[in-house]
Amino acid sequence: MTPHRLSPADARRVAVRAQLLDGSRPAALLDLVRHLTLLQIDPTAAVAPNADLVAWSRLGSSYSRAELVSALEERKLLELQAFVRPCEDLALYRAEMALRPSPGRAWREWVRANDACRLDIIARLGSAGPLPSRELPDTCEVPWKSTGWTDNRNVTQMLECMVVLGEVAVAGRRGNDRLWDLAERVYPDEPAVPVEEARRLRDERRLRALGIARARTTQFPVEPADVGEAGEPAVVEGVRGEWRVDPSLLEGPFTGRAALLSPFDRLVHDRRRAVELFGFDYQLEMYKPVAKRRWGYFALPILYGDRLVGKLDAAADRRAGVLRVNAIHQDVPFTEDMAAEIDREIEDLARWLELSR
Repeated sequence: MTPHRLSPADARRVAVRAQLLDGSRPAALLDLVRHLTLLQIDPTAAVAPNADLVAWSRLGSSYSRAELVSALEERKLLELQAFVRPCEDLALYRAEMALRPSPGRAWREWVRANDACRLDIIARLGSAGPLPSRELPDTCEVPWKSTGWTDNRNVTQMLECMVVLGEVAVAGRRGNDRLWDLAERVYPDEPAVPVEEARRLRDERRLRALGIARARTTQFPVEPADVGEAGEPAVVEGVRGEWRVDPSLLEGPFTGRAALLSPFDRLVHDRRRAVELFGFDYQLEMYKPVAKRRWGYFALPILYGDRLVGKLDAAADRRAGVLRVNAIHQDVPFTEDMAAEIDREIEDLARWLELSR
């Protein structure tokens, strides 16, 4: 097939439209998640938790954070490996779970050495679940070793492995604590889609949500950024290599708007793609010393139309009841209209957070 030839603006508009960040806002949370396929869960809440911030960026201040809580409680959405996904999408993962995939040799050997603990957790959840991890038995004979925060967190690591195996699932939350239960009590009783067909369907759904992506690119934990052979080939003027594009997004007029994005937003999550398509240089700087930060602890990328035009350094000071705007970094000079529309988005963010600016 002859590749589609796209200008940089064409490619950017495909990406923005696919992520539901153009002028036609989606109407409801469930429709939004079903299209995007996921909302990433991250505990950082310098402004708001990522899943909520991504939803607000699309739905606006009409979105209530209680909607997400309710959808999870009603099992319309479910939590799987730190992502909120549509409940019906679980059928695309169950066949791989049944194959008992290995997250890696070291993990496989560690689980084998502590299989008695795995069985103790299953028994405890079977009799008393759902439970937080701190109420589950740590009978590991070999502790989990890590140079990071997971060192010696045996139960947490065992639960993460058991999620991959399809044995346990997050049944809900009590505050910030995940409640764990046997997967058979949480997941819908639907037939699994065969592995190869499921992978193809996941690639197709991912491309529909991204609009344009590489067939193969940088690997990310859990959720890939590439799409295999989904869609149709495309080349972007001035960018090396071939892309895959969802052809349904190539036609029709484009209406843009201003939007403030989470640092984990899928429009910018693949930093290489953000540079190639948008010329957007960005890093999350929360782990850097203050003196080395260019844009701020949790700077929000600013979208205007089909361009990423700057970063908003802001923080929600809930004790003081204010949204503190420390700086607006302009990657390109803002026109008067741009500045006014971006300012309205900041006001809307403060209103949604129930804070004063």
